[in-house]
Amino acid sequence: MMSTFKVLLCGAVLSRVDPGQEQLGRRIHYSHNDLVEYSPVTEKHLTDGMTVRELCSAAITMSDNTAANLLLTTIGGPKELTAFLHNMGDHVTRLDRWEPELNEAIPNDERDTTMPAAMATTLRKLLTGELLTLASRQQLIDWMEADKVAGPLLRSALPAGWFIADKSGAGERGSRGIIAALGPDGKPSRIVVIYTTGSQATMDERNRQIAEIGASLIKHW
Repeated sequence: MMSTFKVLLCGAVLSRVDPGQEQLGRRIHYSHNDLVEYSPVTEKHLTDGMTVRELCSAAITMSDNTAANLLLTTIGGPKELTAFLHNMGDHVTRLDRWEPELNEAIPNDERDTTMPAAMATTLRKLLTGELLTLASRQQLIDWMEADKVAGPLLRSALPAGWFIADKSGAGERGSRGIIAALGPDGKPSRIVVIYTTGSQATMDERNRQIAEIGASLIKHW
């Protein structure tokens, strides 16, 4: 899954916010020892901490890894995220490890993986189903719409006027992926899930490949 799991994670967090088990305004404090590689937002807030809302924003819009780990802690860890997905009816998608180890992408290793169809179904449920309140669904979409690190992928192939809310991911062994809700009507009416692995291509080349897939999909819709 790479960093695409962060959308599911924030969905799980919001599922606890809705019944009052969590508060988006709750501030979480952490130390330098909690920081892992690629934490561009959390590394700036060691003295004041960050709210749950800010951590979700950092995890999705900037793919901040420490933010994801801190949020995972609030729900009980990777196994609890997997249990949340199982309760949604997704028995394929699973999270087993924390950032950054979950990006290892060892061939034939089922840890921290999904399948495109399973991810697409789960993402649609989170964004348009009844699992979350309308306010929480919109919040999740807003975070994805504000994604700041996925520009070279599907966004680069999007026709003028199209809406997109997305989350990309990158991992070892040439792995790259993106999950997105997009549409020509300003609504997340269409779900796209693309994962690649085992590629010898550079990151720029992988980005272009995903953009080309997106352009082809849009052309045939």
